Amino acid sequence: MVQIRPLHQSDFDEWSALWLRYLAFYETLLDDDIYHTTFARLIDPSHAHQNAFVAEADGRLIGLVHYIFHAHNWQAEDVTYLQDLYADPSVRGTGVGRKLIKAVFRAADDNGTPTVYWNTQHFNETARQLYDRIAQLTPFIKYQR
Repeated sequence: MVQIRPLHQSDFDEWSALWLRYLAFYETLLDDDIYHTTFARLIDPSHAHQNAFVAEADGRLIGLVHYIFHAHNWQAEDVTYLQDLYADPSVRGTGVGRKLIKAVFRAADDNGTPTVYWNTQHFNETARQLYDRIAQLTPFIKYQR
């Protein structure tokens, strides 16, 4: 049985292990202070625009999702950016990723920010199979400085 719930203070060690593996997939390493800063923001109610859910099964964390509410210049309501999504490889294909995304959809609806968007790499075929079933692919290409 998988439970999707908000991130708690006591989750730091398991959360950071999951996020480390997520970042490794994207060939990214971050300093320890970023882990601590990000975690503190995700669990701090005064940072209501930054949020996280975790997936828990059998007393251990098996997935995470981070999402951010922010203003948008093309519409009156804010939008929701699903920034990070990760499920442990041992549970992929069991619906954990879908449950985490659906939790963000519900949070976005509850927040009055029904537009949810995210990015992935074009070669992330496993994740894209899920994304293609629950969302609409847009033609946008990301640039970054």
